[in-house]
Amino acid sequence: MTDLTRHISPLPFAAAVALLVCAAGLGGCAGMSDGVSTAFADPAKYQLYECKQLETERKTLAARTAELQGLMAKAETGAGGAVVAELAYRNEYVAVRGQSRFAEEAWQKNRCENAPPPAAAPVPPVIAPAPDARGARAVKR
Repeated sequence: MTDLTRHISPLPFAAAVALLVCAAGLGGCAGMSDGVSTAFADPAKYQLYECKQLETERKTLAARTAELQGLMAKAETGAGGAVVAELAYRNEYVAVRGQSRFAEEAWQKNRCENAPPPAAAPVPPVIAPAPDARGARAVKR
């Protein structure tokens, strides 16, 4: 019987092992959830905020989250876009989500309520000019 290890070249075997390690590493990144989203946020940042400040901050964070989601979705449409989206936007997205969570916790802790939308100013009725008695237009002099 011949020894099989003598017939296997070490270079392809090493390349296969390296490829397997890289795939496992990237698979771990892809499986990372948003559960660690508070790792990049300061939990004490919103403790001294008042409700009005928290309301403004929550709106700002919601807008930034939506913007980052849109940028990530747009990046994913291109070639290699998933990698670009992860590298360019993921860290900021995770940080903003963490900040949103802490702002929401402060909102609930302070028992804040959403401000009612501003009442619309009443619109005065438009009154059309009365037609001339003869039914014709008035002539400018």
